[in-house]
Amino acid sequence: MTMRRIPPLLPALLLAVAACGCATGRPAPIERGSLAEAQTFPYYRVYWVGPSFQGSPLAAADGLKGYNATVGDSVYYGDCVHGKGIFGGGSCLLPLQLTTVIYRLHSNATLGPQRNIVIRGVPATIYDEGRSIEIYTGRVAIDVFSDSFSHALQASRELLPVNASGSSSGNLPPPVYCPGLSGHLDAAVSAVLERLPGRICQRTRAQTAFANSLS
Repeated sequence: MTMRRIPPLLPALLLAVAACGCATGRPAPIERGSLAEAQTFPYYRVYWVGPSFQGSPLAAADGLKGYNATVGDSVYYGDCVHGKGIFGGGSCLLPLQLTTVIYRLHSNATLGPQRNIVIRGVPATIYDEGRSIEIYTGRVAIDVFSDSFSHALQASRELLPVNASGSSSGNLPPPVYCPGLSGHLDAAVSAVLERLPGRICQRTRAQTAFANSLS
């Protein structure tokens, strides 16, 4: 789970946005080199919602420089980005940050109050009073951090890869793992989990049961 982590800063992006101030003004357009880094990121699909979101421009994008596998790669929308992380640094509240990270099996129990749903054909978890959504697809998890539930949900429905072909409509690729969902699973979520490739959730449950029988 990628929760409010503070990845390394990108000096070029900081220079590009430093003049805008945190509370006022508009950022300079994202540097072509920085966007190109995200567009050529080689390890897995990184997701965005295009060059703007609800009138907020793409302000920054991670790439291969400073990449940390435990943190993932992010794109940031808003009027100011002084540093990486869900709030962008200072008093700025970004309307949207999308972080894509290789999924590592864990339990979502530590997230606090949460709700499991299906978004674009794959399992997802809503938490942080609705401002954050984690979506499970392919080998990755996509963490949607926003300033409201409506924005987080809208962004979740508009995701597409920045570094690969893909569409913002239709279903996302199903996860190749069984996400560690916590709490109530309604019929729709349960049906999606049971249909995952290779019956991975059934196999995961069997492996867990066997390990517990040995302890």
